[in-house]
Amino acid sequence: MREIAVITDTSCLIALTKTDTLKLLPELYHKVIVTNDICVEFGEPLPEWVEIRNVVNVKYQQLLELNLDKGESSAIALAMELENVLLIIDDLKARKEAKRLGLQMTGTLGVLYTAKQKRLIPALKPYLEILQSVDFRIAPHLIQELLALSGEI
Repeated sequence: MREIAVITDTSCLIALTKTDTLKLLPELYHKVIVTNDICVEFGEPLPEWVEIRNVVNVKYQQLLELNLDKGESSAIALAMELENVLLIIDDLKARKEAKRLGLQMTGTLGVLYTAKQKRLIPALKPYLEILQSVDFRIAPHLIQELLALSGEI
């Protein structure tokens, strides 16, 4: 999977920072890309391995902003401009739009699950607990599914 680039939204950057797992992104993916809008939303310095790109089709991004926030809109717009990218996005409305557009995507939980599968983290449960403690919304059934898939229950 390392040859694929990812475009990540702000929520993933925040969640992985809070779980001290941001370093997983370059271990899992060839390139990690964010937009300038996502940098601004994140509000903290990003590691040097994060590439910052601007959306070329700003009008398309502005159309997306009619229904989504600026960061999500910029991530989706950039994903439409690039090839062979995986979009990391958590917001349900944004995920529905990305799916409608045929974009390949995952979420923060998908990143953590992949890290567990590749043995980059020993277990999912502690990270899920941290995310819940910082108000990252996770449906209870999803927690059970992930723990079952990872062999932790």
